[in-house]
Amino acid sequence: MNKMLGKKSYVAIFVLPALLIFMSFVLIPLIISATYSLFDYDGIGKMKLIGLNNYINMFTTDRYFPKAVANSLILVAASLLIQLPISLILALILAHGVKGEKFFRTVYFVPVVISSMVIGQLWMKIFHSEYGLLNILISGMKGEVFDYSWLSNSRTAFLCTVIPAVWQYIGYHLLIFYAGIKSISTEYYEAAQIDGASKWQTNLRITLPLLVPVIKTCVIFSITGSLRSFDLIYVMTGGGPNHSSEVPATLMYNNLFRRGLYGYGSAQAFFIVIECLLFTLIISRIFKKSEQNAALI
Repeated sequence: MNKMLGKKSYVAIFVLPALLIFMSFVLIPLIISATYSLFDYDGIGKMKLIGLNNYINMFTTDRYFPKAVANSLILVAASLLIQLPISLILALILAHGVKGEKFFRTVYFVPVVISSMVIGQLWMKIFHSEYGLLNILISGMKGEVFDYSWLSNSRTAFLCTVIPAVWQYIGYHLLIFYAGIKSISTEYYEAAQIDGASKWQTNLRITLPLLVPVIKTCVIFSITGSLRSFDLIYVMTGGGPNHSSEVPATLMYNNLFRRGLYGYGSAQAFFIVIECLLFTLIISRIFKKSEQNAALI
């Protein structure tokens, strides 16, 4: 009995620091945000309880909120349809052995470790109307000066933030896929080769089914990351022009720290958390059957 208690105490010692960090930086701020969302509060004056009015206003009277949510869903779609497939294809190529495998693995991961602020500044230079690389290339192809303002035009501003957002984290998902592929036993591939299976058939019938839990993880990370995207978009456009590139996180930031609407901004922050949790539960439910099938292989 004493031995068991000793083991449990050792477990508690290792779990407690992580639990304290989680409570300090996630759980407690979340509870505070949920509480503030029920009040009309400017951060200075007296708090006035208004119940769910902030949430009602968010969905009924805020003309920018639907656009912000739509933009975040577009970013989710771009991540799922462009970012993850590219990451998976590159991981399959690298994991099955290519010359310079370690070099390419490192190169693809470099954008992930660079600050989003730096990435934003880099792509702002690429999209700059006067000396941006994109306009220079188009000018060279057209044979005349092309000075389109990509970030200042409401039709193209959000697209210009989606491209770097998708590009930056390709290496992140690539590394996760790569690790998942490398963890698959080589016995499966050896048996497939004996049966005369091609690389395409091997990837389709062995690698992808066994990679389902990893794919689920990447899908969840990709969706939640897109839904709470903030820093890159804020650096490049600030949510403009005319709120065309607004996402819930930039809208929340502007309401909290520029307009002093602490109650309303907290409601939007809590909405982002609930949205991420709902998508996580939905994705987990969708992948549940596929994971069960993969476990039978």
